[in-house]
Amino acid sequence: MNDFETVYLDDKARKLVILDQTKLPNEITYLSLNDPKEIWEAIYLLKVRGAPAIGVSAAIGLWAILARERYSSKEQFFTRLHQMVEYLDSARPTAVNLSWALETMEQEALGHRDFSVDGILQVLHDKAVRIREDDIAMCKAIGEHALTLVKPGDGLLTHCNAGRLATVKYGTATAVMYLGQ
Repeated sequence: MNDFETVYLDDKARKLVILDQTKLPNEITYLSLNDPKEIWEAIYLLKVRGAPAIGVSAAIGLWAILARERYSSKEQFFTRLHQMVEYLDSARPTAVNLSWALETMEQEALGHRDFSVDGILQVLHDKAVRIREDDIAMCKAIGEHALTLVKPGDGLLTHCNAGRLATVKYGTATAVMYLGQ
């Protein structure tokens, strides 16, 4: 179960892959996405849930959308980038991690505007991967620190969506449970 991940990048296919949480608990179905409408709907229809998982999905999804297209100029690329940031952000306007991830990706691209489009796409790929890896590392660190506070026989209670489905791998509040096994 520790290898279970809700969001990842299929580098070979250049697609965002998410666990379709609307099918749970009866089915384990993964969706491979790089179409803007499909990614927007996955966020809007809560096929991906939890603030961290939504943010990671947005970062990878934005890269997957941009990587599938061809551009005649950098200006066209940056126009499309901004359009897709606004479009994906509209799927859940109150989702802070969604907006943060998209803004982070756009700023990363703008910070490398002197690169070629292919170079910027590589920078965005690497940033999306880092956002995902950071989510895993943060949740693991939460669990490791919490292990120092939990003693045998203690009970643990969480609220909100703090489990592994809300993040890429460990969960926030539940990380201590998985690491303590």
